[in-house]
Amino acid sequence: MDFNMKKLASDAGIFFTRAVQFTEEKFGQAEKTELDANFENLLARADSTKNWTERILRQTEVLLQPNPSARVEEFLYEKLDRKVPSRVTNGELLAQYMAEAASELGPTTPYGQTLIQVSEAEKRLGAAERDFIHAASISFLTPLRNFLEGDWKTISKERRLLQNRRLDLDACKARLKKAKAAEAKATLWNDEVDKAEQELRVAQTEFDRQAEVTRLLLEGISSTHVNHLRCLHEFVKSQTTYYAQCYRHMLDLQKQLGRFPGTFVGTTEPAAPPLSSSSPTNTVATMPVVPSVASMAPPGEAALCLEEVAPPASGTRKARVLYDYEAADSSELALLADELITVYSLPGMDPDWLIGERGNKKGKVPVTYLELLS
Repeated sequence: MDFNMKKLASDAGIFFTRAVQFTEEKFGQAEKTELDANFENLLARADSTKNWTERILRQTEVLLQPNPSARVEEFLYEKLDRKVPSRVTNGELLAQYMAEAASELGPTTPYGQTLIQVSEAEKRLGAAERDFIHAASISFLTPLRNFLEGDWKTISKERRLLQNRRLDLDACKARLKKAKAAEAKATLWNDEVDKAEQELRVAQTEFDRQAEVTRLLLEGISSTHVNHLRCLHEFVKSQTTYYAQCYRHMLDLQKQLGRFPGTFVGTTEPAAPPLSSSSPTNTVATMPVVPSVASMAPPGEAALCLEEVAPPASGTRKARVLYDYEAADSSELALLADELITVYSLPGMDPDWLIGERGNKKGKVPVTYLELLS
C-alpha cells in the first residue's frame, strides 16, 4: 500500500514538473530544447501524411458508398468485428423495378421489351459496381485504415513519450541552472549541484534514446508512401476494370436497343478528332458511345465499296486496339484488344471512323477503340 502511494505521489510530482515546464515555455520564461531541422521535417511529413490519408480515406468511402447512413452502419459493423451484410446496389434495385414494370405493363410490347433489356443491363452494372466496391475496399481502404489505426497510433505514442522526455530534460536543465546560481551565492552545497548534474545526464540519455526511436518510426513513413503507392495502383486498376465493364455492358445494350422496332437511338457528337498525319502526339481514345454505322456515309452518298478502297497518298498510320469490337456487318472490321492494325482516313468519311487493315482483311473501325501511334 505504501509503495503504491509513493508511486502515485512520484507520478503526480513528475506530471506537475512537466506542466510547470510546459507553461513556462509557453510564456517564454523557460528554455526549450529544439529538435534538429531534419527531425522537424520528418515530423511535418508524418503529420501531412496522416492528414491527407484521412481525407483520401473519407472521400473514397463517400465515393464507394454515397449514403451516409449506410457508411455509419458499415463502420459500426467493423468496430463490432462483424461481417457487413450484403446490400443491394442502386443499379440492381433499378433493374428490379424495371423488370417488375415490364411484367405489369406488358413484356411483349416495345416498351416492355426495352424495359427488360435495360433491366438486365442495369443488373450487370450493379454486379460490376459490387465487385468494384469489394476490390477497392480490400486493396485501398483497408491499407489506409491499417496505417491510421496501427502505425500512426504507434508514432503518436512515441511522439508523446519524446515530448515528456524533452520536458523532463529541460526541467533538469532549469534545476541545474538554479543550483549553480545558488552555489555561486554560497547558499547551496556542492552535492546538490552534483545531484542536479546526475539527473540531467539521465534525462539527456533518456531523451536521446527516445528521439532515436521516434526518428526511426518517422523515417518509416517513406515505406508507408511506397505501400500506399502500390495500393493506389490497385485502386486505379479496379476502377478501370469497373468502368470498362460498364462501357461494354452499355455498348451491348445500345446494340440490342437498335434491333428493336420503334426504338429511338440518338446519335452522338464525335468523341475523337479525325486522323491527322501532322499531329505529333498520340490520340488516346476514351469510351464514348459508338455512332451508328449508317452515319458513315453523308446523306445522298453511296456507302463505301471496300474492294475499291486504297490507302490515300498522305499515307497510313499504325494503331493499337484498346478494346474488343464486334463488327456489326461485313463493312466493318472486328477488333481484338492490344492488336496492331493499319488505319487511314478517306475524304468524306465520318471523323469517328477509319478504314482499318489487318493482313488481307479490311473494314471500317471506330476511332474510339484505337490508340493512334505516331
